[in-house]
Amino acid sequence: MDKIEIGGLQFGWELDKGRFIYESEDAVLFWISSAMKEFFDTIEEISGEEVSNLVFETTGYRQGVVVGQYFQNKPNVGLQQAAELITNTYASAGWGRTKITNLDAEKHTLTAELIDSWEHKINVEQGKTEGGCFLPAHYAGIFSGMFGTNIWYKVEHYQLEGYESTIIHYFPSEITVANNIHQLARKKESQQIMELEALVEDKTRELKTLVRDLSSPIIPVLDHVVVVPLIGKYDEERSEELLFKTLENLPAHQARYLLLDLTGLDKEISQYTATLISKVGSAASMIGTKTLLVGISPELGLQITSSGISLAAFDCFQTLQHGIYYALGQMGKQII
Repeated sequence: MDKIEIGGLQFGWELDKGRFIYESEDAVLFWISSAMKEFFDTIEEISGEEVSNLVFETTGYRQGVVVGQYFQNKPNVGLQQAAELITNTYASAGWGRTKITNLDAEKHTLTAELIDSWEHKINVEQGKTEGGCFLPAHYAGIFSGMFGTNIWYKVEHYQLEGYESTIIHYFPSEITVANNIHQLARKKESQQIMELEALVEDKTRELKTLVRDLSSPIIPVLDHVVVVPLIGKYDEERSEELLFKTLENLPAHQARYLLLDLTGLDKEISQYTATLISKVGSAASMIGTKTLLVGISPELGLQITSSGISLAAFDCFQTLQHGIYYALGQMGKQII
C-alpha cells in the first residue's frame, strides 16, 4: 500500500524516491525521544539556553504565520472550522492533542490546551522542569496570520509541571519576534560591554599596582647619595604615593643627597608634578637630605620656563652624572 487516508487526511509513500507525502506535500518523520531530542540538545549546546529558546520561539511563530495566512486566504473556511482543521491535522502528524477554547474573533483572543505534544515529550527526555516555547509561539503565529494582527501568548502552566495539559492564553500584543531578537542582541552587546569594562577595570587596577610598585624607587648609587627617577605623568594619587614612599625610605639609606631624575617625565609637566618636586625637596630637607634635580634637557627646561613653574630653590643639572659629581664634591669626595 503506497497511500492511505486516515481521518480525512492523505498519507503516501514513494519508496523508490525516498519520499513521504502528507496532504500532497513532502514531509519527514523523526523519532521524538531520540532524533528530535538530539536535534534540540545540539542547538542548545552550541547556542546556549537563552539564544536557543529565542530560536525555537521565533521559528515556531514564523512557521505558524504561514499556516495562519493559508487559512486566512480561504474565505469558505470559518475561524472555528479552521481551528478544528489545524488541530486535527496536527494531531494526525503526531504533534499531540490541542484544544482551542474561548475563541473570540472580535477581541482576537483564545485559549489553547496542549496535551502530550512532541515538544513536551522532548522536554521530558531532556529532564527539563519548564516547558518549551516553540509550540506556544507557533499557535501565536497561526492566529496572527488568521486574525491579521499580531498575537502573543502567556503560558498559564506547563504539563511538564505536573498538570494534565499545558494551558496557553493568546491576545493582541505589541510583542514581536523581531523585537525579541533585537532585545537579545542589545542584551548581548550590553553584556559584552560590561565584560570589557570589567576587564579594563581589572587591567587598570593591575597597571596602577604595577606603576605604584615601580613608581620612583629609591636607588642608592653611592654612600649617602640616592636617586629617585620620576616617570610619566603625575596626578594627585601618584604624587602622594611617591612622596610617602620616598620619605619613608630615605632614613634607611642615610642619604645626604637625593637626586630627582626628571629624564622620564612626561613632556607636559603638570602642576601636580611641580608641587610634588617642591614637596619632596622641602620634606627631604627636614630630615637632613638635600634635593638636586637632574636630567633636565633643553626641551624640558623650555617647558618648565614656559609653564611658569619655578624650581629656583633647587640646584639643577643636565645629566645624572653631573649631579652625582656635584654631590660627591660637596661631601669632599670624588670618583677616581
